[in-house]
Amino acid sequence: MPNTFLTKEGYDKLQEELDYLRSTRRTEIAERLREAAFGEELVENAEYEAAKNEQAFIEGRIKDLEGLLSTARIIESPPKAEVVQLGAKVLIQESGSKESEQYFIVGPAEAHPIEGKISNESPLGKALMNHKVGDQVEVQAPDGSFKVKILEIA
Repeated sequence: MPNTFLTKEGYDKLQEELDYLRSTRRTEIAERLREAAFGEELVENAEYEAAKNEQAFIEGRIKDLEGLLSTARIIESPPKAEVVQLGAKVLIQESGSKESEQYFIVGPAEAHPIEGKISNESPLGKALMNHKVGDQVEVQAPDGSFKVKILEIA
């Protein structure tokens, strides 16, 4: 199984979700199932079916989280990196734009573009990897290609 790259914050967040699902949500679903089982006939009991579906979803999520966390490698913030790598914060400017944007390069499990966290496997993240300040990088995105300039790496 391939490594899952996570920041310490991302690892802790996923571990917290896993602990919550194991301890609290499993108990809540078990209680819902017990209550629903004493209701109408099980064949026609919509609440029982809904609880069983939710239980399956939660167990699937628990299994996914266990897999992610078991292969996790913590991304250390690189000390003043020369090139873009996992854990780097990158300030870029798209060609033709006066605005700059900052992104934090993380693994796919932790990517959240709205929060400025992009995956090293995304088109932009992949294009930026291993480039240095001043480089003009061409990004091959689903909507077409565009160029960005790397202004700063932190």
